[in-house]
Amino acid sequence: MFGQNPKRKPENHSGEHLYVQSIFPTLQGEGPYVGWPAVFVRLGGCNLACDFCDTEFEDFQQQSIVSIVDQVMQLSIRGQRRHSDLVVLTGGEPFRQEIAPLCDLLIEHDYLVQIETNGTLFRGIPYGVDIICSPKPVRGRYAPLRDDLAERVSALKFLISTDKEGYTDVPELGQNRRNIPVYVQPMDEYDALKNKANQQAALKLALQRGYRLSLQTHKILGIE
Repeated sequence: MFGQNPKRKPENHSGEHLYVQSIFPTLQGEGPYVGWPAVFVRLGGCNLACDFCDTEFEDFQQQSIVSIVDQVMQLSIRGQRRHSDLVVLTGGEPFRQEIAPLCDLLIEHDYLVQIETNGTLFRGIPYGVDIICSPKPVRGRYAPLRDDLAERVSALKFLISTDKEGYTDVPELGQNRRNIPVYVQPMDEYDALKNKANQQAALKLALQRGYRLSLQTHKILGIE
Protein backbone atom coordinates (compact mmCIF):
# COMPACT_ATOMS: atom_id res chain seq x y z
CA MET A 1 0.00 0.00 0.00
CA PHE A 2 2.98 2.31 0.69
CA GLY A 3 0.88 4.80 2.62
CA GLN A 4 -1.81 5.18 -0.04
CA ASN A 5 -4.54 3.36 1.88
CA PRO A 6 -7.37 5.40 3.43
CA LYS A 7 -7.18 5.73 7.20
CA ARG A 8 -10.23 3.87 8.45
CA LYS A 9 -11.84 4.54 11.83
CA PRO A 10 -12.76 1.75 14.29
CA GLU A 11 -15.88 -0.21 13.36
CA ASN A 12 -18.89 -0.33 15.65
CA HIS A 13 -20.47 -3.75 15.23
CA SER A 14 -21.16 -6.93 17.20
CA GLY A 15 -18.22 -8.90 15.80
CA GLU A 16 -20.38 -11.68 14.37
CA HIS A 17 -19.25 -10.53 10.93
CA LEU A 18 -15.82 -9.07 10.08
CA TYR A 19 -14.24 -7.38 7.07
CA VAL A 20 -11.68 -9.90 5.81
CA GLN A 21 -8.97 -9.38 3.21
CA SER A 22 -7.72 -12.97 2.99
CA ILE A 23 -7.30 -16.25 4.86
CA PHE A 24 -4.29 -18.38 3.99
CA PRO A 25 -1.89 -21.03 5.37
CA THR A 26 1.79 -20.17 5.72
CA LEU A 27 4.62 -20.05 8.26
CA GLN A 28 4.74 -17.26 10.81
CA GLY A 29 7.75 -15.35 9.53
CA GLU A 30 8.37 -12.88 12.38
CA GLY A 31 8.56 -12.49 16.13
CA PRO A 32 8.08 -15.07 18.90
CA TYR A 33 6.35 -17.70 16.76
CA VAL A 34 8.73 -17.55 13.80
CA GLY A 35 8.75 -20.82 11.88
CA TRP A 36 5.40 -22.06 13.22
CA PRO A 37 2.89 -23.33 10.64
CA ALA A 38 -0.07 -20.99 10.90
CA VAL A 39 -3.26 -19.83 9.29
CA PHE A 40 -3.34 -16.08 8.78
CA VAL A 41 -6.60 -14.17 8.90
CA ARG A 42 -5.86 -10.80 7.35
CA LEU A 43 -8.53 -8.29 8.33
CA GLY A 44 -9.39 -5.29 6.19
CA GLY A 45 -8.61 -1.64 6.80
CA CYS A 46 -6.13 0.25 8.95
CA ASN A 47 -6.23 3.42 11.01
CA LEU A 48 -2.67 4.33 9.93
CA ALA A 49 -1.06 4.88 6.52
CA CYS A 50 2.64 3.97 6.91
CA ASP A 51 4.65 4.92 3.83
CA PHE A 52 6.62 1.64 3.88
CA CYS A 53 3.60 -0.69 4.18
CA ASP A 54 3.58 -3.33 1.43
CA THR A 55 0.40 -5.16 2.48
CA GLU A 56 -2.88 -5.12 0.57
CA PHE A 57 -5.83 -4.90 2.98
CA GLU A 58 -8.38 -2.74 1.16
CA ASP A 59 -9.90 -5.38 -1.11
CA PHE A 60 -11.90 -6.87 1.75
CA GLN A 61 -15.28 -8.56 2.03
CA GLN A 62 -17.59 -9.13 4.97
CA GLN A 63 -17.66 -12.68 6.34
CA SER A 64 -19.32 -14.32 9.31
CA ILE A 65 -16.99 -15.55 12.04
CA VAL A 66 -18.48 -19.03 11.61
CA SER A 67 -17.35 -18.98 7.97
CA ILE A 68 -13.92 -17.68 9.00
CA VAL A 69 -13.41 -20.52 11.50
CA ASP A 70 -14.65 -23.07 8.96
CA GLN A 71 -11.98 -21.87 6.52
CA VAL A 72 -9.31 -21.93 9.21
CA MET A 73 -10.20 -25.53 10.03
CA GLN A 74 -10.10 -26.56 6.37
CA LEU A 75 -6.67 -24.97 5.92
CA SER A 76 -5.17 -26.34 9.14
CA ILE A 77 -6.20 -29.99 8.77
CA ARG A 78 -4.54 -32.49 6.44
CA GLY A 79 -6.26 -35.84 6.28
CA GLN A 80 -7.30 -36.64 9.83
CA ARG A 81 -4.56 -34.59 11.49
CA ARG A 82 -4.37 -30.92 12.34
CA HIS A 83 -0.95 -29.70 11.23
CA SER A 84 -1.33 -26.12 12.44
CA ASP A 85 -2.61 -24.90 15.81
CA LEU A 86 -1.66 -21.24 15.41
CA VAL A 87 -4.04 -18.62 13.98
CA VAL A 88 -2.65 -15.12 13.40
CA LEU A 89 -5.07 -12.20 13.23
CA THR A 90 -3.37 -9.44 11.31
CA GLY A 91 -4.26 -6.62 8.95
CA GLY A 92 -4.52 -3.78 8.44
CA GLU A 93 -5.26 -3.27 12.11
CA PRO A 94 -7.20 -6.09 13.82
CA PHE A 95 -8.37 -3.99 16.77
CA ARG A 96 -10.21 -1.73 14.34
CA GLN A 97 -12.96 -4.36 14.49
CA GLU A 98 -14.67 -6.26 17.31
CA ILE A 99 -12.57 -9.44 17.21
CA ALA A 100 -13.40 -10.89 20.65
CA PRO A 101 -16.17 -13.22 19.34
CA LEU A 102 -13.81 -14.63 16.69
CA CYS A 103 -11.09 -15.16 19.34
CA ASP A 104 -13.60 -16.95 21.57
CA LEU A 105 -14.68 -19.24 18.73
CA LEU A 106 -11.11 -20.07 17.73
CA ILE A 107 -10.20 -20.86 21.35
CA GLU A 108 -13.26 -23.11 21.62
CA HIS A 109 -11.76 -25.07 18.71
CA ASP A 110 -8.41 -25.34 20.56
CA TYR A 111 -6.45 -22.87 18.42
CA LEU A 112 -3.67 -20.66 19.75
CA VAL A 113 -4.50 -17.10 18.71
CA GLN A 114 -1.94 -14.39 18.05
CA ILE A 115 -2.83 -10.79 17.22
CA GLU A 116 -0.50 -8.39 15.39
CA THR A 117 -1.34 -4.77 16.20
CA ASN A 118 0.17 -1.31 15.78
CA GLY A 119 -0.80 -0.53 19.37
CA THR A 120 -2.97 2.53 18.79
CA LEU A 121 -6.28 0.73 19.43
CA PHE A 122 -7.45 -1.90 21.90
CA ARG A 123 -10.61 -3.88 22.68
CA GLY A 124 -11.29 -6.45 25.34
CA ILE A 125 -10.34 -9.94 24.17
CA PRO A 126 -10.15 -13.33 25.91
CA TYR A 127 -7.18 -14.06 28.15
CA GLY A 128 -4.76 -16.49 26.61
CA VAL A 129 -4.57 -14.60 23.30
CA ASP A 130 -1.01 -13.49 22.48
CA ILE A 131 -0.67 -9.86 21.42
CA ILE A 132 2.41 -8.79 19.48
CA CYS A 133 2.56 -5.01 19.24
CA SER A 134 4.63 -3.23 16.59
CA PRO A 135 4.44 0.46 17.57
CA LYS A 136 4.56 3.06 14.80
CA PRO A 137 5.55 6.71 15.27
CA VAL A 138 3.07 9.35 14.16
CA ARG A 139 4.81 12.41 12.69
CA GLY A 140 8.12 11.03 13.93
CA ARG A 141 7.05 10.47 17.55
CA TYR A 142 5.93 7.38 19.48
CA ALA A 143 3.14 7.48 22.02
CA PRO A 144 3.57 5.63 25.35
CA LEU A 145 1.97 2.20 25.50
CA ARG A 146 -1.72 2.30 26.32
CA ASP A 147 -2.28 0.91 29.83
CA ASP A 148 -5.02 -1.47 28.66
CA LEU A 149 -2.78 -2.87 25.93
CA ALA A 150 0.40 -2.91 28.02
CA GLU A 151 -1.27 -5.19 30.58
CA ARG A 152 -1.90 -7.79 27.87
CA VAL A 153 0.90 -7.46 25.32
CA SER A 154 3.23 -10.48 24.96
CA ALA A 155 6.06 -8.71 23.10
CA LEU A 156 6.96 -5.51 21.30
CA LYS A 157 8.46 -5.52 17.81
CA PHE A 158 10.22 -2.37 16.61
CA LEU A 159 11.11 -1.78 12.96
CA ILE A 160 14.61 -0.40 12.47
CA SER A 161 15.78 1.90 9.66
CA THR A 162 19.03 3.84 9.54
CA ASP A 163 17.53 6.92 7.90
CA LYS A 164 13.73 6.89 8.23
CA GLU A 165 12.48 9.34 10.83
CA GLY A 166 11.36 7.67 14.04
CA TYR A 167 12.81 4.25 13.24
CA THR A 168 16.51 4.65 14.01
CA ASP A 169 16.28 3.55 17.65
CA VAL A 170 14.05 1.79 20.18
CA PRO A 171 12.21 4.28 22.42
CA GLU A 172 11.15 3.56 25.98
CA LEU A 173 7.37 3.32 25.84
CA GLY A 174 6.90 1.63 29.20
CA GLN A 175 8.29 -1.78 28.25
CA ASN A 176 11.25 -1.70 30.64
CA ARG A 177 9.29 -1.26 33.86
CA ARG A 178 6.81 -3.91 32.70
CA ASN A 179 9.58 -6.27 31.56
CA ILE A 180 8.01 -6.79 28.11
CA PRO A 181 10.27 -8.66 25.63
CA VAL A 182 11.51 -6.51 22.74
CA TYR A 183 12.21 -7.64 19.18
CA VAL A 184 14.03 -5.50 16.62
CA GLN A 185 13.35 -6.09 12.94
CA PRO A 186 15.18 -4.52 9.97
CA MET A 187 12.76 -2.55 7.84
CA ASP A 188 12.42 -3.73 4.24
CA GLU A 189 12.88 -0.60 2.13
CA TYR A 190 13.16 -2.46 -1.19
CA ASP A 191 16.71 -1.24 -1.64
CA ALA A 192 19.61 -3.67 -1.14
CA LEU A 193 22.01 -1.11 0.36
CA LYS A 194 19.41 0.37 2.72
CA ASN A 195 18.27 -3.10 3.77
CA LYS A 196 21.83 -4.17 4.54
CA ALA A 197 22.35 -1.07 6.68
CA ASN A 198 19.05 -1.72 8.47
CA GLN A 199 20.09 -5.31 9.20
CA GLN A 200 23.38 -4.19 10.71
CA ALA A 201 21.66 -1.52 12.81
CA ALA A 202 19.11 -4.03 14.17
CA LEU A 203 21.87 -6.54 14.88
CA LYS A 204 23.86 -3.90 16.78
CA LEU A 205 20.85 -2.96 18.92
CA ALA A 206 20.14 -6.61 19.69
CA LEU A 207 23.71 -7.30 20.78
CA GLN A 208 24.15 -4.08 22.79
CA ARG A 209 20.81 -4.07 24.62
CA GLY A 210 19.76 -7.70 24.76
CA TYR A 211 16.86 -7.36 22.33
CA ARG A 212 15.77 -10.29 20.17
CA LEU A 213 16.43 -10.08 16.45
CA SER A 214 13.47 -10.73 14.15
CA LEU A 215 13.97 -11.28 10.42
CA GLN A 216 11.18 -11.50 7.86
CA THR A 217 11.86 -15.14 7.08
CA HIS A 218 8.76 -15.44 4.89
CA LYS A 219 10.35 -12.95 2.49
CA ILE A 220 13.65 -14.81 2.61
CA LEU A 221 11.79 -18.02 1.76
CA GLY A 222 9.63 -16.36 -0.87
CA ILE A 223 6.31 -17.28 0.72
CA GLU A 224 3.28 -15.17 1.62
